[in-house]
Amino acid sequence: MLEILDTLVSLDLFKVFFCCDLEKCHGACCIEGDAGAPVTLEEVELLEEAYEVLHDDLTPEAQQQIENEGVVYPDKEGELVTQIVHGKDCAFVKNDEACAFCAIDAAYRCGRFHWQKPISCALYPVRLSKVGGVTAVNVHKWNICQPARDLGKRLQMPVYQFLKEPLIRRFGQAWWDECDLAAKELKKAGYLD
Repeated sequence: MLEILDTLVSLDLFKVFFCCDLEKCHGACCIEGDAGAPVTLEEVELLEEAYEVLHDDLTPEAQQQIENEGVVYPDKEGELVTQIVHGKDCAFVKNDEACAFCAIDAAYRCGRFHWQKPISCALYPVRLSKVGGVTAVNVHKWNICQPARDLGKRLQMPVYQFLKEPLIRRFGQAWWDECDLAAKELKKAGYLD
């Protein structure tokens, strides 16, 4: 692990290659799993606002689940996560013929909503945790993301480069610049092959 501006960063951020390949995974991260996406307390209000704006974009099952249980719930560890439907699908998922995708993100990209999506979704496969009060930045490996690791390897795109925008959103430009510098130094020293 490296220390970068008050965070502990796993070397996997630089060693693991990753680039989402929606043509192969079809957005499985939005519809698979045993819990919703982790959210911060600050994001709960944004999710409630998103639900009001995007209500008609969501499935009837998602609408009912949110009406009954709210936009978030505590998972097994007591962390707040986005509401799910059928025990696995994010309530904010939309489907077209080829792919599942985030209704919030889609609305943001076309100017219908002011917020992109929970930072945990934007950062995936990065997962954040607290270690003695310090934020640890780790790379999560999920079998459904093998196409992303394959494409990332073909493109020679490490996780930190693929996630440049959301990492800057979460930690700021100075943090990402330090991260980029660390990657260059690690490569020069022979730690990244």
